[in-house]
This record gives sequence, structure tokens and C-alpha cells, in this order.
Amino acid sequence: MNGWFVTGTDTGIGKTFVSVALMHALRARGLSVLGMKPVASGCRATAAGLRNDDALMLQEAGSSPLGYAEVNPYAFEPPIAPHIAAHQAGVSVDVAVIADGVDALGTRADCVVVEGVGGWRVPLSERADVAALAAALGLPVILVVGLRLGCLNHALLTAESIERSGLGFAGWVVNLVDPHMASVAENVQDLMLRLPAPLLGVMPHMHGRPPRLAAPALNIERLLQH
Repeated sequence: MNGWFVTGTDTGIGKTFVSVALMHALRARGLSVLGMKPVASGCRATAAGLRNDDALMLQEAGSSPLGYAEVNPYAFEPPIAPHIAAHQAGVSVDVAVIADGVDALGTRADCVVVEGVGGWRVPLSERADVAALAAALGLPVILVVGLRLGCLNHALLTAESIERSGLGFAGWVVNLVDPHMASVAENVQDLMLRLPAPLLGVMPHMHGRPPRLAAPALNIERLLQH
């Protein structure tokens, strides 16, 4: 199965934005692609059940229709750490269930994009965290670096942990979350010298515009070569 696991240096740094842009870039290349956000907190109660805006964006970006539960099997209403939300809901996040779901999507598309929740070491249960989920899926990892003050430390520590996991580090994407950040070019250059994976793109600050417009900023050829 061809696919990637998208993680980030923190929460709120654009994992969904990059994941959806990546899906559109792959589709523009003529590939079919489906997305999954296995675990999501901060969901809205609707007549159809709990819904997460990030998961809905991934669902919409897919090449073919999916049921919501196929995209987001674990949905929790409180906007809190997912393992706490799961405990409050009396649910245990099962990594094996997620892996089976990802495998099923892989039989229906050329590529699968799986978006993590929060950062790389966010707990999902008493025994598993996001890193353990990525390891169970065995997909190469794409790191989204939210470019803001403190991002160098967060990016380097996360990359170090990804490397230790033994998973493939497919590359990293810069997302300009702080449009007023000083010395953007210098920070990107520093990361290029220090991170042990290729830069896949620099995403502009989009001011609420749809992620598909940023798809051309991604160099997916580097992903498809591996």
C-alpha cells in the first residue's frame, strides 16, 4: 500500500491543511487517494453523530465517497487530549482497529493519507501514542513544521523521535502559521541543514483559503520516488 502518515510539531500547526493539499496534489498527478483521521477530539454534535471539521475536509478531498466512520473511526466531543476524551467516553482507542481500517482504504485507492492527532507523542490510550499508531501502520512519515517562534526545537526533537522509531522519514513541510514571523528564510534554511529528510514544500499563509490552492507548493515527486 502506498501512503503516508502526516504528523506535526504541535497541535494547530496545519496537519489537515497539508494533508488535504497533498491529496489534491496526488489527484492532480492522476492518482486516486483517500484520507483518514483515525482519532479526533473537538467534534461537533450533529443529527448524524459527532463530526470533526478536519475529518470532513479529508473526506471531501478523497477520490471516492467514504462513510464518515471510515475516515474518523474515533470521534470525541470535548476539545481535549484524545486519551482523556476517550476515557471520559468509556472508549479505548484500538490501534489494531485503525490499522485494519487503513488497510481497507488501501485496497480502494492508489494512495492513503493518514493524519495524526496533535503532535508525534500525544497519548491515545494507556499503552499507545501517535508514534505507536504510526509504527503499527508502517507508513513513511511526513512532518509538518508550523513555522513560528520555537519551531526549530520542536522540529528537531520530533524528527529525532521519528528517526528512532525506525519508520521512513519521507520529508517535511513548512507551514507559515505565523505570517508575522521574522527571518522566515533563515529558519527554513537552518532546518534544511539539520533535518535528515527532504523539504517537500513551503506552504504560504492562506488566510482561510482552501488547501487545494496550496497543492502546487508541494513537491510530490520526491514522495513518489520512494
